Amino acid sequence: MEFTEKRQRWKKFNTLTPQKMELAHRLLDQIRAGDDVMDVLRHHPLEGGGYLNKAALVAAYNEMVKAGTIEPDGTLLEKIRMKPMRTLSGVTTVTVLTKPYPCPGKCIFCPTDVRMPKSYLPDEPGAMRALEHQFDPFTQVESRIRALKNLGHPTDKIELLILGGTWSSYRRDYQEWFVARCFDAMNDPHHGEDRENQKEPSVVNLPNIHSINETAPHRNVGLVIETRPDEINPEEIKWLRHLGVTKVQMGAQSFNDHILEINKRGHDVEATRQAAALLRAAGFKIVLHWMPNLLGATPQTDREDFARLWEDFCPDEIKIYPNQLLANAELYEYWQRGEFQPYTTEELVDLIADIKPTIPRYCRVNRVIRDIPGNNVVEGNRRTSLRQDVQAEMKRRGTRCQCVRCREVKGKAVALSAMRLHDHVYPAGKAEEHFISFNTEDDRLAGFIRLSLPSQESPATGMADLDGAALIREVHVYGQSLQVGAEKTGAAQHVGLGTRLLEEAERVAKENGFAKLAVIAAVGTRQYYLDRGFERGEYYLVKNI
Repeated sequence: MEFTEKRQRWKKFNTLTPQKMELAHRLLDQIRAGDDVMDVLRHHPLEGGGYLNKAALVAAYNEMVKAGTIEPDGTLLEKIRMKPMRTLSGVTTVTVLTKPYPCPGKCIFCPTDVRMPKSYLPDEPGAMRALEHQFDPFTQVESRIRALKNLGHPTDKIELLILGGTWSSYRRDYQEWFVARCFDAMNDPHHGEDRENQKEPSVVNLPNIHSINETAPHRNVGLVIETRPDEINPEEIKWLRHLGVTKVQMGAQSFNDHILEINKRGHDVEATRQAAALLRAAGFKIVLHWMPNLLGATPQTDREDFARLWEDFCPDEIKIYPNQLLANAELYEYWQRGEFQPYTTEELVDLIADIKPTIPRYCRVNRVIRDIPGNNVVEGNRRTSLRQDVQAEMKRRGTRCQCVRCREVKGKAVALSAMRLHDHVYPAGKAEEHFISFNTEDDRLAGFIRLSLPSQESPATGMADLDGAALIREVHVYGQSLQVGAEKTGAAQHVGLGTRLLEEAERVAKENGFAKLAVIAAVGTRQYYLDRGFERGEYYLVKNI
């Protein structure tokens, strides 16, 4: 079925008719009386098939609160919220895609579709939304925020994830316009709609738009782009800071020069090493993509390759993207000639179950598989539930992963008095990294700060804000994302962990001879740091200690 037809059927099924809303009100009354949410939904099928979804329950709840027929009830909202896991990491992620544009890379594993940015397919979930909005940044952000609110998620703290292949290859006026329009949607959707709906770059006052976001209804707490290692240099990182970028995703793919060469990646391992070191020296959070099953690799060489990730590269987050054989990639021709064979699902599960327990405690595993619909895969693994398969295999083996994601406290209540402070120190990119965390008694992660202490050998960034400074690259406190100023009993976000972590980072920096702290603050978090003694620099917030 064409992806457009799929999207139309999905929208028709999820349209809230008056009849559905009437049913949602009745069912909500049953849930308020104590009945189980899923039992209630299953016992009231819709005419013509299917069941009412949680979005309808949230809409009914909002209507009843607005009408004054019920009082706001956070516990009830938690019960009926759709996919609460999306905001249990403390922020709400909004993903947007840039328009189709040529990529400098020639990778043989990368799919090509003229309707999409390089490496994306039109029936991937995020790509479908982008195509529906004709890649317009404003409407992508505005509609996604509206959808998340309708599903009961708080949207005042937004991590904006800009995807689309190699961000650095786009024209800079397009980049600036794209970011500005995303911020327009976060700042004031109604005001943004009144502007001329420009489809091409124009002159924008990005610093002013950023300033508005500091007190906007949807504050940006992280801005993420993806690019190639060979695009990173001092001029580029200065530009990224101008845009407000705080996290950079890069496709490392492999740490073997021969594998990179035969897959036509276009850069070597040293380029990735230098890029990671420079980004670290500039305070960015670093996400590396790693691809098992590339041409020339075997499960055993992939195990050896994965171990190299923690030799100096030491990313803060990783995405494991097993290579998938797609008909519109050059690799398909190698497969037809018998020169490439994709791993089976069983081989992939065995491989990832082997390597996942070796991931350091400071790293977060964001993905274990690309969300590519199985109908696009010619041969090999088609399961998008690979993470769950790996977890089941690790449970069978009696092993566990200690990465950040696997240890997040999520929705569990925490008590500050029961927290243990821990400082995990490791070398990376000519710097000394401190992953300072508050852990629960059962080793759940309630919050952490990434403090980087540059050495004299650290790459020069050319930015005066960072001269002689220790760097705070990330502060993150976990628990269900709450509205700014809201309180929730036992929520990690509201027991002062962030302030305590900043105090500990300042102590460690002082102890190591630094007289200044610099933080790579996202636009919407500036006020948080200004309230804690930091001052505005050119690209960073700084504090003399």
